[in-house]
Amino acid sequence: MAQVVAMRAIQSSILSPSSGSARGRAADKLKPPTSFAYKVMAFEEKQKRWSWRVFGNRRSEITAKSPLQTEVVPVSPEDSPKIEDQLRAIRQLDNTAVGMWSRPVVKRKTKIVCTIGPSTNTREMIWKLAEAGMNVARMNMSHGDHASHQKVIDLVKEYNEQHEDNAIAIMLDTKGPEVRSGDLPQSINLESGQEFTFTIKRGVGTSDCVSVNYDDFVNDVAPGDMLLVDGGMMSFLVKSKTEESVKCEVVDGGELKSRRHLNVRGKSATLPSITEKDWEDIKFGVDNKVDFYAVSFVKDAQVVHELKNYLQSNNADIHVIVKIESADSIPNLHSIITASEGAMVARGDLGAELPVEEVPLLQEEIIRICRSMGKAVIVATNMLESMIVHPTPTRAEVSDIAIAVREGSDGIMLSGETAHGKYPLKAVKVMHTVALRTEATILGGAVPANLGKAFKNHMSEMFAYHATMMSNTLGTSIVVFTRTGFMAVLLSHYRPTGTIFAFTNDKSIQRRLALYQGVCPIYMEFTEDSETSFSNALTVLKKQGLVKAGEEVALVQSGRQPIWRLQSTHNIQLRKI
Repeated sequence: MAQVVAMRAIQSSILSPSSGSARGRAADKLKPPTSFAYKVMAFEEKQKRWSWRVFGNRRSEITAKSPLQTEVVPVSPEDSPKIEDQLRAIRQLDNTAVGMWSRPVVKRKTKIVCTIGPSTNTREMIWKLAEAGMNVARMNMSHGDHASHQKVIDLVKEYNEQHEDNAIAIMLDTKGPEVRSGDLPQSINLESGQEFTFTIKRGVGTSDCVSVNYDDFVNDVAPGDMLLVDGGMMSFLVKSKTEESVKCEVVDGGELKSRRHLNVRGKSATLPSITEKDWEDIKFGVDNKVDFYAVSFVKDAQVVHELKNYLQSNNADIHVIVKIESADSIPNLHSIITASEGAMVARGDLGAELPVEEVPLLQEEIIRICRSMGKAVIVATNMLESMIVHPTPTRAEVSDIAIAVREGSDGIMLSGETAHGKYPLKAVKVMHTVALRTEATILGGAVPANLGKAFKNHMSEMFAYHATMMSNTLGTSIVVFTRTGFMAVLLSHYRPTGTIFAFTNDKSIQRRLALYQGVCPIYMEFTEDSETSFSNALTVLKKQGLVKAGEEVALVQSGRQPIWRLQSTHNIQLRKI
């Protein structure tokens, strides 16, 4: 640990924006006669004057470089190349490669999930979304049919075949047990204080009564409950009920349309998490070999085990992302996330079933749990909601994205913004630039205190930790070779400062790794000789402009399945390009 501190102290001085080249400053700092220990103490003394800054009530240690003059960078789609140039300038002080002091090329680490819909379900738009920054294409099974989703899946697969260096993962999001109002001949305008009735009778749609598609709706509500329409766009206070109807008073009025989503504040419907329609959609996903399932309204771990057993019986290697969006799921968070490969913070329904002030606290807690367990986590809903109809985001939405990135989310998601919005490409570009700008201010090396518990049975955990420390200290990227994705995922959860270049000979693993923070998955056939494969990998990185000649990378050989090594042998190397 002392060596790490020493290296950081020297690096901070060498990388400080003073006169002379980086190479010259390095020579000045390392030349005799002053002893190594003396210089470390001198730098540590100097650092005391500037190494701590306060953000809110948190203290963050700045160990990489001296304070830079801050500049407000506009966040808009048109500024994307400009922002990347500025960030590259921050991390790379000289164009000349200077060994371990040369910073890697800047690449956005937080992944973007885009929902595909009428605005984006064409070949042209999917290609443009991928170029703008989409990493995962999500299909919302609440809308459309199998034919329309099949078209999107085929287009994404076509893109992947033509662009091996930029794999797009496919996520199928189940509808789940949604409670909705019935059809109305025309929308109804309701005012506060007015009486209105919901009934389980089918086919009712009048000015003062509408059907509900859930037979146990009457049993699930009680007088005094607050009934919300579309997450709170309208609200009704339950006054009384009969065997077939629930009589309410309008609290917050508005325009009631057909098939609106209904929630009861603080309660979840007693419906199964996976409905008959969901099972049909899951089979559709198995047939098409999608990469992820996002399962709606998961209340307990049993639902996840049931789905995984089904997938195993069908030889389907599809990862399960649980959507945390119901009140019943909160007491079971740990067991639900443990059973899955990741979680999605679905803030829409979560904020409808629970008080809205609890949502940001739960978001932070879910991200913390996922990171401590080594699971993927996605923050979703309303991230750029205003861009469905407006070309620029609200400043609150920009802050929302930045908070999710700072809290450590692997992915951030767009729903209506890209599914049916007017400005889908601008929304993706805004999300890209905000994430990139925010990541430039995040300190590397911070990991959850109990992350080791998730991987305590694997020697690879120690090597992932030390590879991260080496990468952060020397300012290098990390190269890893993987057949299962395990080591790349483990490295991702330690959040190294540099990019994780994960080479795999399995295209399904390449797509799956597209979700994980900081991982740049690259497909490459492995040879029997390790040195040939290492050389080929470094050539690919250089050819794609991901590294520069003279730059150094940390090469990690570890994981569950040995590649070019004995089962008991793990190692970390430093290779020069």
